[in-house]
Amino acid sequence: MTPLIWERPEPSTRSALSPLSRDRIVRAAIALADADGLQAVSLRKVAAALDAGPMRLYRYVDTKEELLDLMVDAVYGELDLPGAGGDWQAGVRSLAHGIREAALRHEWFADLLGGRPQVGPAALAHVEATLAALRCAPGIGEDPGALMRALQAVNGYVLGAVRHEVVELRTERESGLTDRQWQAAAGPYLMRLFEAGRYPTLAHVVGAGPHDDPAEMFDAGLEVLLAGLR
Repeated sequence: MTPLIWERPEPSTRSALSPLSRDRIVRAAIALADADGLQAVSLRKVAAALDAGPMRLYRYVDTKEELLDLMVDAVYGELDLPGAGGDWQAGVRSLAHGIREAALRHEWFADLLGGRPQVGPAALAHVEATLAALRCAPGIGEDPGALMRALQAVNGYVLGAVRHEVVELRTERESGLTDRQWQAAAGPYLMRLFEAGRYPTLAHVVGAGPHDDPAEMFDAGLEVLLAGLR
C-alpha cells in the first residue's frame, strides 16, 4: 500500500524554470478554489497556474484527493490554537470561531469537512486542542466515551452551522436576492398560512423570535451547546 502523503518525503528540488514544492502547489490550488470553487481545482489547472507541466506535479502529489487533503490541512494551519490550561469554554469558543472564520475566507473548506477524519498534522493538532479543552468540562474528564461524544456534539454543531451559512451566502450570490429580499418576497405567502392557523409554533417563532445576524446565531447556538456540556 502506498504510504499516505503525510508520510512521503518532499521530493528533492531540481533546477527548473518554475521550481515546485508541495507548499507552492497547495497555495496555487487554494487560490483557484477561493476564486472559483473546488470545480476549478485540478492538477492540470494548478500546473498551468504555476507555469509547469502537469506531469511534474505527480512527483509531489499522486491524486487530486491528496491535493484536497493538503489544502484542508493548510487551512487548519491558519487557525490559532488555545494554549493548554486555559478556560475550557473559552477554548471551545475560540476553536469553533476559528473554523467558521476559515470557512468564510475559504468557502470550499466547508465542503470538505465531515466524512472520514482529516489526519494531516494541522488538522490533528486542532482535534487535540479541542479534546484537551473538552477534557476539562464537568463530568467528562478521563472518560474516553464521554470525551468522544462531546467532540462529536461540538463538531456536529460547528459543521452544520458553518455549512448552512456558506450555503446561504452562495444562494444569495446566485439568486441575486439578499436574505431580507427573499423574506419580503415569501412573507405574504407565509402570513396567509399563519393567519389560517396552520403552523402555530412556527408562526410564533417567526413573529416574536429574534432576527439575529449569522454571527449572533452562531454564538447563540454555541452557548446552548456549552450549557449542555456544563
